Amino acid sequence: MKKTLTIILALVLALGVLAGCGSSASTPSASEAPATEAPADASEAPAALTPLVVGASSTPHAEILESVKDVLAAEGYDLQVVVYDDYVLPNTALADGELDANYFQHTPYLNSFNASNGTDLVSAAKIHYEPFGIYGNGVSDLSELQPGATIIIPADDSNETRALLLLQQEGLIELPEDASLEKGVTVLDIVDDHGYNVQAVQADTVPAQLKNSDEGTIAVINGNYALQAGYSVAKDALATENTDSEAAETYANVVAVRAGDENSEKIQALVKALQSDAVKQFITETYDGSVVALF
Repeated sequence: MKKTLTIILALVLALGVLAGCGSSASTPSASEAPATEAPADASEAPAALTPLVVGASSTPHAEILESVKDVLAAEGYDLQVVVYDDYVLPNTALADGELDANYFQHTPYLNSFNASNGTDLVSAAKIHYEPFGIYGNGVSDLSELQPGATIIIPADDSNETRALLLLQQEGLIELPEDASLEKGVTVLDIVDDHGYNVQAVQADTVPAQLKNSDEGTIAVINGNYALQAGYSVAKDALATENTDSEAAETYANVVAVRAGDENSEKIQALVKALQSDAVKQFITETYDGSVVALF
């Protein structure tokens, strides 16, 4: 009996030792546990870019803006270009705070819009000039224009004046002696239309109306709308404004902002990017004289 108890005790002790060894092998000690990676230093994470939302006409304004996206990203700004196909919404969106800036218009139009809508938008910088041109449907030279021919021009205040002055420059109509960019004129002020039918229509419809017109019609088209319609100033225009003219200075296309924002850091970064040598080269190489840098 004593011998039997001794054997049983020996077996129990042996099993205990084995169990202890098994437990030790399956549960690593704290010193053996895999190390947890320390969280990355927050300062090493890339900083979020500040949104910079700019409204623009598709051509050339949005294209020029797209060319400076990387430059602005390097300065900490995420340039977001919102494309518009009219001349009203970019200004109402800017006035309402939906945009930080817009880039599609010249100063006379901006001033006219402010006066008509009670807004307070200002120019932050002049960027480029788009020469107005006269284009024809089946007309290769203005000398071919026949009596009674239709001449289509843009109807908004400032662009109508500009178009009429260009027609007078080319001897197609006569205006009052004191007609000027500053004073402004409309088709109602034409003193002598030389037998032509001058029609003022919405600016963005001029190219389409010319293409759908009777042969022998001509039109005065804003530079950006001419580009969108596939016209080249150098190859297709029958006449243009001179690049060193009063019109070139007066009708410079500007970056517009809400009054008080023109000296903000983000707007100054935008202006610096747009008035660079790289943008000047981009404009020269891309637009074949339809767009001229003014810096």
